Amino acid sequence: MAKKKVEAKASANFAKATDKDFQVILKPVITEKSMALMQNENKVTVKVLASANKTDIKLAFQRLFKVKVVDVKVSNVKSKSTTRGTRFSGTLSGYKKAVVTIAEGEAIDLFKE
Repeated sequence: MAKKKVEAKASANFAKATDKDFQVILKPVITEKSMALMQNENKVTVKVLASANKTDIKLAFQRLFKVKVVDVKVSNVKSKSTTRGTRFSGTLSGYKKAVVTIAEGEAIDLFKE
């Protein structure tokens, strides 16, 4: 009975997620480096909207995942040209990436089944 009160109180600290929050955070970046950051340093790497700033990302992450965000680092990943064999050339589009540091003792599960 005491656990239910604690869980309800914790979820009450964060505002309800809005439509904009779902548009700001696009999808997780899944690489060896990002998985190591998630396990060792409690940091989550995600693709975000190109026009989003650090404040937007922090608020959206807190509302969607109900965790306390400590820090947000943002970088732009440049587009790259690529070829498939010798004939087919193309480009991999660039995107904006955010590395979000979550408070100690909290965690999120990006791979829910």
